[in-house]
Amino acid sequence: AWLPAMGRIGIGPIGVFSVMLCPESPSTWVLVPFKSLEDFSSVPARLRDDADYRRASTEARGAPASDPAYVRYENGLFGSIASVPKLEVPAQAKSGAGRIFELRVYESHSKTANLKKIEMFNIGETALFRRAGLQPVFFGEGLVGSRLPNLTYMLVFDDLAARDKAWKTFVGDPEWKTLSTTPGYTDPEIVTDISNQILRPTSYSQI
Repeated sequence: AWLPAMGRIGIGPIGVFSVMLCPESPSTWVLVPFKSLEDFSSVPARLRDDADYRRASTEARGAPASDPAYVRYENGLFGSIASVPKLEVPAQAKSGAGRIFELRVYESHSKTANLKKIEMFNIGETALFRRAGLQPVFFGEGLVGSRLPNLTYMLVFDDLAARDKAWKTFVGDPEWKTLSTTPGYTDPEIVTDISNQILRPTSYSQI
């Protein structure tokens, strides 16, 4: 009900993922791109005005407390960064090939440190990622949500073996070793925690 309705109001492509390796299992993750805050804030009213959506979602919206459609959901809102200004649909999704996704969160002790980590990606780390085979789907500066301040991003791989190979290539890159040890950009100065989760797309995911 929801995916077709979002398409009717011009929102997408939308990624829907299940968990492979993640503490919050079982859970479903949804990635939705918006062109503006106005697009984001207008969605609830536009869905309420969609008769087809209301009809198709009647069972889920009317589920009793004894048999809910879900337990709870949480939202996070992210602003894109300069080196990855918009969501990038993976080539695997376009061709229908298999793929997995890694969702990573870099937490910082202050907004100043958080912006320094974002700067690090903008001046060179993103380019090093691409060269090593760490293909971005999105990068976002955390604006609303938990564990702020943070930089959150998603990468796509063919499989776990491809992921391991790309990360090994990246950490061995001499330019990365230079950048990551440059004063002002070292992890102890600007990053307090890094977490990651491995996700797989559902059969109906558009990403």
